[in-house]
Amino acid sequence: MRIDKFLNSVNITKRRAISEDMCKSGVVSINGKVAKPAKDVKVGDTIEIKYLERVERYEVLQIPITKSIPKSKKDEFVRRLDV
Repeated sequence: MRIDKFLNSVNITKRRAISEDMCKSGVVSINGKVAKPAKDVKVGDTIEIKYLERVERYEVLQIPITKSIPKSKKDEFVRRLDV
């Protein structure tokens, strides 16, 4: 699954356009490398998002097969890592 679709489907970003813009501006990285919007996400990858005042890191636990998941199921797909 593409990183921009993944961020949107697991409710990290509200819209896919936002996650696509974040990737294009270079604030999203996968396993330490800046990710383009079409970069594929795999189980076990570490996603890092650099906001203005903080950095959030997530570990991919599984890839969703539907377009979106309920917010209550977010913990089944990603695990937030302490920075």
